[in-house]
Amino acid sequence: MSTSNERVIEPAGGRPANASLILLHGLGADGNDLAPIVPAFTLPDSVSLRTVLPHAPRLPVTVNGGMQMPAWYDILEMNLGRRVDETQLRASAKRVHEMIDAEIARGIDSRRIILAGFSQGGAVAYEAALTYPEPLGGLLALSTYFATADSIVPSDANRDLPIEVHHGTFDPVVPESLGREGAKRAEAMGHPLTYRSYPMQHAICPQQITDISTWLGERLGEGVDASANS
Repeated sequence: MSTSNERVIEPAGGRPANASLILLHGLGADGNDLAPIVPAFTLPDSVSLRTVLPHAPRLPVTVNGGMQMPAWYDILEMNLGRRVDETQLRASAKRVHEMIDAEIARGIDSRRIILAGFSQGGAVAYEAALTYPEPLGGLLALSTYFATADSIVPSDANRDLPIEVHHGTFDPVVPESLGREGAKRAEAMGHPLTYRSYPMQHAICPQQITDISTWLGERLGEGVDASANS
């Protein structure tokens, strides 16, 4: 199932979903970019995962000479802190909140909804996950940075949200220092956090697929209430 605004991958075998992953792509890509990794996840039999892969709108991006491309927000300067258009970023986070609301309306407990994002998508996922008013299942931040760390207004419901951060040690697009700094800021806010680095550039590697599968299984598998919201 898909729409013009998102691609949706339903659980294999026609099983009804009992958990959801909302996975945001990076700058210049679309929701199809990360779709190939979804079938590679190895999850417990108890987890029936729906994956939502939204497409970013086309925006002019300042650091790319104003060229229009799929983007969750404008990047104004490629400095160490990545100066970005926070208004646009928060508008994208609000759209993610609407996707979460839609999953809850379809019967998925908010605690069984995971937010994840790669690069630009990860910056939006940080903002969306930590400001959502109901408890979520976790946040997966891939090769990204915490763009709104200085201005975010966190929700009490997700102040102890578990966060998994992955980054390549040779990333030429988003330096690993930005990933580590974002993780440090989130950890200082009280989040239980695991940081993993991989000998790669701005990408997703096979070892990550294994680690993501393990983490998703821990968050959504045995010991987690699979009932729908009442």
